[in-house]
Amino acid sequence: MRLAATVLGDLRRQLAAEVRAGERAAMQAIRAETEQVKQELRRQVTGAFGGNARGIAHAWRSQVFPRSGQSLRPAGLVWTKVPNVIDAFERGALIRAKGGRKFLAIPTGFNAARGRRGRGEKGLRVTPAQMVTSGQGFLRPFRSGRGFVWCLPLRQGEQTGPRRRTRLIAGGLAEIGTGNREGREAWARGMLQRGMVPMFLLLPQVELAKRLDVKGAAERGLRRLSGRFVAAWERESGRQAP
Repeated sequence: MRLAATVLGDLRRQLAAEVRAGERAAMQAIRAETEQVKQELRRQVTGAFGGNARGIAHAWRSQVFPRSGQSLRPAGLVWTKVPNVIDAFERGALIRAKGGRKFLAIPTGFNAARGRRGRGEKGLRVTPAQMVTSGQGFLRPFRSGRGFVWCLPLRQGEQTGPRRRTRLIAGGLAEIGTGNREGREAWARGMLQRGMVPMFLLLPQVELAKRLDVKGAAERGLRRLSGRFVAAWERESGRQAP
């Protein structure tokens, strides 16, 4: 039995057209998959840490190569501008105090970064150095015995402005509780009755929970890529309706 095949048209043109279709498909597939991996990683961050972590989430960036033109061998890169933060929460890192220090100083919500005026070290309202030099800081041990709460005495500041709100001054160093939340006045009076405010938690070490899965996101993207490429090539070559 003999088999015969006949090529209709210009074979070179057909092969060239197929290569161009493959290049377009490869670029479409890698571009779409790179974007999907980046969006998944951003969702991981906001899912793990909530809306307050949008800055860390949007630190994930992506780029496809070549940046212009077409290629059968494109590449997609996803990276973060805060690799140390991402690495720590992907591994579940154990963080210890450095430089011979015994404790990590972790700011509380009263003294959190990006405070009212964003002053001081990393935006803290009061830095550990200011706590020491003020001579007003004092310690309260945890019930577990694992660490301490580093506090400042609290006093009422002069009432100013049309609302005449109760102002809270921590150790004469900074004002705290500057928000406008409902029930603020009752909360402020309760704080004054306590007479102190926790500014830092002092712990010898902190073990972070593993909250991110960067490797898993990349592996899932690679598994999807081949199917995405084949579907795009079929569309580009006209073998399947778009």
